[in-house]
Amino acid sequence: MRIGVPGAETFQSGSLKALILTVLLSVFMFQLLRTVGLRAFSMASETYMSGTHSAAFVTCPNDTVAKDLARGIVEKKLAACVNIVPAITSVYEWQGKIEEDNEVLLMIKTRSSKVPALAEYVRSNHPYEVAEVISLPIDQGNPPYLKWIGDIVPE
Repeated sequence: MRIGVPGAETFQSGSLKALILTVLLSVFMFQLLRTVGLRAFSMASETYMSGTHSAAFVTCPNDTVAKDLARGIVEKKLAACVNIVPAITSVYEWQGKIEEDNEVLLMIKTRSSKVPALAEYVRSNHPYEVAEVISLPIDQGNPPYLKWIGDIVPE
């Protein structure tokens, strides 16, 4: 029976297990750390000037008009993306009366420089006498997404 300090074989066995565990953890962690690092670098290295892109909003009387306008806007490269938000209620004054209508909202992501052409396209293809076309500059956002807008919509 041995009592006392473990022998050299025990230390070697423990060191080998620790080495194997360290190598395995390193291999598994490498991919995770690489992915996180690349995303952080991508976000840090992308530059975006506030206001280069805009979010524009257009209301439509129904889904058909909304889909037709959205498709035309994207096909003509007036925007990178148009979200169609169904079932909104608009309350407004028109010709001296308070009106309430169910509408569909288009949320449009584009270059700020394209807003005048976008407004002209909507005015030419919208059934309303006075079509709503408003835009707000995009101050900040996910850099890869903002770059994508710029890649899709030419200046």
